[in-house]
Amino acid sequence: MFYQGSPLSVPSTRSAEFTQISDRIVEVLRRRVGKDERAAKPHDWYTAAVYTLRDAVIDRWMDSTRRTYETKGKRVYYLSLEFLIGRLLRDALSNMGMTRAMEQALADHGFDLATLEELEPDAALGNGGLGRLAACFMESLASLDIPAYGYGIRYVNGMFRQRIDDGWQVELPETWLAHGNPWEFERRESAYRIGFGGDIVMQGDRAQWNPGEQVEAVAVDTPVVGWRGKRVNTLRLWTANAIDPIKLDAFNAGDHFAALEDDLRASSLVRVLYPADSSPAGQELRLRQEYFFTSASIQDILRRHVQFHDDVRTLPDQAAIQLNDTHPAVAVAELMRLLTDVHGLDFDEAWDVTRRTIAYTNHTLLPEALESWPLPLFERLLPRHMQIIYAINSRVLREAGKAGMDGAAIAAISLIDEGGERRVRMANLAFAGAHSVNGVAALHTDLMKSTVFADLHKLYPTRINNKTNGVTPRRWLQQCNPGLTAILKDAIGDTFLGDAAELSALNALAGDAALGERVAEVKRANKVALAAHLKDLTGIRLDPDALFDVQVKRIHEYKRQLLNLIETVALYDQIRSHPERNWVPRVKIFGGKAASSYHNAKLIIKLAGDIARRINSDPSVGGLLKVVFVPNYNVSLAERIIPAADLSEQISTAGMEASGTGNMKFALNGALTIGTLDGANIEIKDRVGDDNIVIFGLTAEEVAEQRANGYNPRAVIEGSRELQQAVSAIASGVFSPDDPHRYAGLMGGLYDHDWFMVAADFDSYHAAQREVDRRWQDQPGWRTSAIRNIANVGWFSSDRTIGEYAREIWGVLK
Repeated sequence: MFYQGSPLSVPSTRSAEFTQISDRIVEVLRRRVGKDERAAKPHDWYTAAVYTLRDAVIDRWMDSTRRTYETKGKRVYYLSLEFLIGRLLRDALSNMGMTRAMEQALADHGFDLATLEELEPDAALGNGGLGRLAACFMESLASLDIPAYGYGIRYVNGMFRQRIDDGWQVELPETWLAHGNPWEFERRESAYRIGFGGDIVMQGDRAQWNPGEQVEAVAVDTPVVGWRGKRVNTLRLWTANAIDPIKLDAFNAGDHFAALEDDLRASSLVRVLYPADSSPAGQELRLRQEYFFTSASIQDILRRHVQFHDDVRTLPDQAAIQLNDTHPAVAVAELMRLLTDVHGLDFDEAWDVTRRTIAYTNHTLLPEALESWPLPLFERLLPRHMQIIYAINSRVLREAGKAGMDGAAIAAISLIDEGGERRVRMANLAFAGAHSVNGVAALHTDLMKSTVFADLHKLYPTRINNKTNGVTPRRWLQQCNPGLTAILKDAIGDTFLGDAAELSALNALAGDAALGERVAEVKRANKVALAAHLKDLTGIRLDPDALFDVQVKRIHEYKRQLLNLIETVALYDQIRSHPERNWVPRVKIFGGKAASSYHNAKLIIKLAGDIARRINSDPSVGGLLKVVFVPNYNVSLAERIIPAADLSEQISTAGMEASGTGNMKFALNGALTIGTLDGANIEIKDRVGDDNIVIFGLTAEEVAEQRANGYNPRAVIEGSRELQQAVSAIASGVFSPDDPHRYAGLMGGLYDHDWFMVAADFDSYHAAQREVDRRWQDQPGWRTSAIRNIANVGWFSSDRTIGEYAREIWGVLK
């Protein structure tokens, strides 16, 4: 039987279903992979399994698209430079309800599904929380039956693969597409010209931009399956082609490199995520990337709208465009350009359509992360957009003047930073061009109003709103922790599978000793599995009965891996000095990537390795403390680490983490949080209760006050015996005997300025860790707290977040 794309039927018996899928896998293996089952290798069987599943997905995909066209439904368009989607086979199988059938079908051929899943590479389409949030949102949009497209770049290498050589991060290309991608579909008909440079000429009262160079953006689509296959939406990623891939005259003249120059320039747009911007060439490439994918996406949105709805003036009624941070902020100017220059709207009409269509999510309060571009660079690459931005700015500043704002406020609102090097402020452009500007946690949203967007908020007081982030419970509970999921189903039924808020039913059972023991057994099994995996990766043996204390996330000074490492050194000193005390055995697990040009972040990774080498080889600690840095942290590793964690480190400097989503994933899997009152930690604390989380450190208000009143970190360090000893040991080369001065500058920075309040929070953090020890020694109490966390973080489902966006921003749900 050759499967030609009809929906998978549900036979009357399970054995028939297994047989049907088993037969289809063999047919696919022969006819589409081109292998006889006797000669096929594991990767061939993996591909055959994907194609078999994909055929079922395609039918749901086409049905979803037809329903949207038939009902003239409004679509959501989510523009993001990152989509950290991870592996797709397990996700799609689970959401299609086909996992068990596929397991049995593959077993019939002698293969284990879990083993084949390991052959799928992680898509290198993102870096951290921003990209993973976008992936969770896409899954929830489909699960809530909301028509949507995600738009981004199909990176050939994407975020680098991290290797640790002698403790140092080494960046290597991530070759995830080396053997193709069975999930994607190229759409040759969806191709658009993207221009750069050139000049502008006037034709009557309409401007015409004549780009000096052009590339072609071609769509590559990946299906995104919602829960129970209710809807399949589209992740549309853009790849780049040269208009003329080879200059034959130059090639035949012997100048082979010049002949391929256009092709190389085009391919550079989709080669890597976040090319280093420390050089002018790097800055230009980043701006080109952002405009490339944004222009292609806006052109695609308008093409689809005009095809089915004719009049571009109705765009806000049929399309909601969400900008995920400032990377696609140029969409404001691009939509204005297309509406005025191509579709003939006057400026006022175009501005009204643009603002009612676009919404903007802000993800950071860090000034360096609020993108801005040197004005000469922007004007050279996008001259027509620069004209439009000046026109928008004129309108905004006139509104500010009429509102009675003073010169300082007007300067802060301006889309052009006139101080020093003139720069285009992309966050201000996104704010001005959107009808909604949302933060991603309650504290973050409040701080937006009083810090980075204070004056814009005064001018547009109803625009800022909060949408606290969430994570998809399908991937981050059901799929990555099936043992825990099975226990929860036995305890409270299965309604939480469709609505994570139903986990609250566990509260009534939080003190049940038998349930606590079963949850603890699953946790230990996850720890055993993780310990075995990390032994293979790093060679370090870990005790699964120790407390697994985990900090895995992007390496950045504000996330304060350094605070964790200094406290680890202090704990090491205390264990050696007081072996008679009843110490809790701990395993400190770190993981994350440092930006390639971020020196201090790379130095922190090296410090983690140096500390691990010294502690792990010291017999005096008797196995009470182990430290491991996990190389190349990605989604697949997160799916192993998070279910095995006992303690979740969420210790950013208060006021600097927009939200965090790792904090939600850990709590959902029964880990207790140690953290500051930052980002979504505050809302997690409110949900799980003070007794089930460990909070320490300065608040955001206290951090601002310390900075404003002349914070003196030297006095703080000298006043704390444990802190001073740990900092001195690191600075003096105790952990780096091969280079005693390696960390002198890093530790000197704590004495001199300590912008991220490591010293200020150390004593409080150290005390909080001892409180963690006390709670761990009360295992029944710890288990109760773990269950309370699981029970009360269902609210942090991305389904809830997307529902709020859909009702309050996009207008696609009632």
